[in-house]
Order: sequence, then structure tokens, then C-alpha cells
Amino acid sequence: MKEIIPFIFPLFALLIGAAIGYSIKAYLAHQANQRLVEQSENILTKAEQKAHEIVLEARDEILKERQETEEEIARRRQEVSRSEDRLQRRHDQLDKRSERLEQREQSLNNRQSTLDRQTNAIEKIEGEAREKLEKIARMNAEEARSILLAEVEKGARDDMARIIRQVEAEAQEEGDRRARKLVADAIQRVASEHVVEVTSSNVVLPSDDMKGRIIGRNGRNIHAFERAAGVDVIVDDTPEAITISSFDPVRREVARRSMEKLVLDGRIHPAHIEKIVKKEGKEVERVIVEAGEEAAFEAGVPGLHKEIIKKLGRLKFRTSYGQNQLAHAVESAKLASVIAAELGANVELAKAGGLLHDLGKAMDHNVEGTHAGIGAEFALRYGVPPLVVNTIAAHHHEVEQETVEAVIVEAADAISGARPGARRESVEQYIKRVRALEEIANTHEGVRETYALQAGREIRVFVHPENVDDLASIQLARDISKQIEETMQYPGQIKVTVIRETRATDYAK
Repeated sequence: MKEIIPFIFPLFALLIGAAIGYSIKAYLAHQANQRLVEQSENILTKAEQKAHEIVLEARDEILKERQETEEEIARRRQEVSRSEDRLQRRHDQLDKRSERLEQREQSLNNRQSTLDRQTNAIEKIEGEAREKLEKIARMNAEEARSILLAEVEKGARDDMARIIRQVEAEAQEEGDRRARKLVADAIQRVASEHVVEVTSSNVVLPSDDMKGRIIGRNGRNIHAFERAAGVDVIVDDTPEAITISSFDPVRREVARRSMEKLVLDGRIHPAHIEKIVKKEGKEVERVIVEAGEEAAFEAGVPGLHKEIIKKLGRLKFRTSYGQNQLAHAVESAKLASVIAAELGANVELAKAGGLLHDLGKAMDHNVEGTHAGIGAEFALRYGVPPLVVNTIAAHHHEVEQETVEAVIVEAADAISGARPGARRESVEQYIKRVRALEEIANTHEGVRETYALQAGREIRVFVHPENVDDLASIQLARDISKQIEETMQYPGQIKVTVIRETRATDYAK
């Protein structure tokens, strides 16, 4: 028993402690549950208040939207009411217009009936008048119609002539304006520096004593020079100068250079003359080739045969009315390329045709035929394309122009030769050309007086007004222009103006 007692007290104490701990834990759990219940009640209370507030706000929104909707409906009802009123007024207006149209239609029908009656009466009166007129005039309606048509036809012809003159004048004015603009643009863009270059055949001497040395004993030196160079040497009274004459410009150039070298060297005898002439001939040939290559490069025409280049370079020593032909060829090529570019034509074809169009002038002293035909034949022989050959042959209308580039080359040739300062001619040639112009115009019937103006670039023809009418004056101007083109050679173009005027004269007594 004594041994069990020590174990009873600790066990009892453990049980009491467990009971106390359980009671405390139960109390704490109760307190926690109580707090949770209070918190739940607070949350529910707040949620109910929030829900009540949301419901109140929703009611306010619904009331507000309902009020706005009712106002919108009222406004639209008012608009519909006003639209209905307008439609009703328009309907009433349409009804009134319909009534007025019906009344007007009825009035028009009445007027039409009246007009029909009046028309019948007029036709009856017209028939009676026609019968009376036929009796008085002793002709029927067909004869009168024929006379009337003849009068109308005459008036129509006069009107037609007037309209034709007006249209021609307007077309010419517009064409001249566009042509002047195109030509001015082309000349401005080319702006050639070499306008006029004249090859001289005079050789300046240091003194008149040199003339005797050139002639030599019994003319030995001068004869040797003429045979070697193929030219004529003219020694006259011109102080300190001699003249070299030859129809071949290249030979004349060789002779000129040779004579200058002989004068500078001072050794003038037959053996030395032949040596110098031969040397200068080779030098001129080299200059010719270089000039041809430079011209082809400047004009932008590559791939030409060496013989073509050589003939082209010979134009360096050829002039026409004082204008250097090689410079003219290069300038024509540039003008043709600019015009072709503006018109949308073949620029390369136009440049080649402009450069080679006067190729025949390099050989027309030695070959029979026109320079256009000679140049075309030579170019075709050395591989120039057929279209370029056609531009060469056709630039003076000796053959038909096959392409628009041929026309452009002809225009470029005329622009280069006819612009101010490009060419000049002697006084004798000028007087002869002016007289020929006046004589051509005077040969036509009805011409009273003829005057050549502006250095032969315009001719004014005065006609007898009783013999030549307006239409005949137009035809006369064309006939004179055509005759001038067929019978004369001239740079540029010549304007023909026919003047017909009527003068009335009376005397006060």
C-alpha cells in the first residue's frame, strides 16, 4: 500500500492538470467563436448597408434614364409631328400645282387649236401668194429655188473663202509661234561658237621684192609651184600679197601653206618647191583626218568609216556663202538632235543625218551630180545605214523623204544656214538674186509692182484689184513661192506677200 501511494499523487495531479487545460482550451475556443460570430454579424451588416446603397443608386439611375428616355420620346414625337405638318403642306402645294398644270394644259390645247386654224389659214394665203408670184414672175417654184440656191451658193463661197483665210491665218500664227519656240530652244541649247569662218586664199609677203623671187627667172619658180600644187598663182599690183586660185579648196589650202613656208624659208627653187608641197600635202591630209574625227566626236556620231571621216574633214576647207561647211555640219547635227529629242524622234539617226547631209560638197568639184546625190551614194558605199542615206539624199527634196528624221535634218540645215550672221554673199550675187526675185513675180498675170525687201528675204507683190480677187491673190502667192523654190538657190527662206488694195479717187469742183 505504501508502495502505491507515491504513484497515486502524481497521477491525480496529472488528471487535474489535464482537466484544467481542457477547460482553458474550451474557454478560449468559445471566445474565438464568439469573436468570429461578432465579425460575421458586422460583415453581414456592412454588406446589407452596401447592398441597400447600391439598390438606391440603381433606382436613381433607372429613374434618371427613364426620365431622359421619356424626354427623348417626347422630342421625337414633336419632330414627327412637325414633319407630318410639313408633308401635309407639301401635299397641299402639290395638289395646287397639279390643278394649275391642268389648267395650263387646257389653255395650251386651246392655243394649239387656235394655232392650227391660223396655220391652215396662213398656208392657204401662202399658196395663193405663191400662185400670184408665179404668174407675176413667170417662173415656177423650182426655177425660183434654183436662182435662190445660186445666190446662196455664191454667198457661201465668199463665206468659205473668208473662213479659209481666217483658219489659215490662225494655223499659221500658231504654227509660227510653236516653230519659233522650238527653233529658239534648239539654237539656244546648241549655242555654237563658230558662226562664220572664211578660208582665205591670200598670202601675205614681207615685201614686194619677194614677188620677184616667187616668179623666178623667166617664171621658172611660179610655174614649178603651179604644177606641183595644181593651182593658179596670181601676182598683181596688190601690195605685199599674192592670190592663190583653185576650184579645189584642199589644194588651195596646201598651196597656201606651202607658199607661206617657202616665203619664211626663203629658198624658192623648183626642187625645194616640190619637196615643200609634198610635205604640206601630207600635213593637210593629217589635219583633214583630225578635223573629221573631231567633228564626229563633237556631234556624237561614232563608228564612221575612215573614208567617211576623211571626206568629212575636207569640209573644213569648204565654205558656202562664207560659212564653214564642217562647222555647219556639226551645228546641223546638234540642232537636229535637239529638235528630234523635243519631238520624240530618233536622236541618233537625226544626228548622223545632220552631220553627213553635206558630205557631197567635199567631192562635188571632182564628180558630176548634186552634192546631195553624190554624198548619199558615197555614204551608202561605206556602210552608212539606209535611213541616214535617205536623209542625205532628201535634204534638198531630190528624193522622197522616208522618215520624220529626214524632215528634221532639212529643218536643222535651214536653221544653221539661215540664222543671222551664219552666211554672207557678195554684192553682185545679192543684186542678181534680188532682181531675179522681182522678175519671177512680174511674170505673173495681174501683177502691178514688185519690191524685194529685207536683203531679199521678203518680196511684196502689188496686184491690180480689178483683175485679181482675194482667192486669186492667195493662189498667186503660192504660185510665186513654188516658182522661187524651183528656179532659185538661196539660204534660209523667202516670204512672199501679195497685196491687193482698192483706191477710190474723186475731185471736188
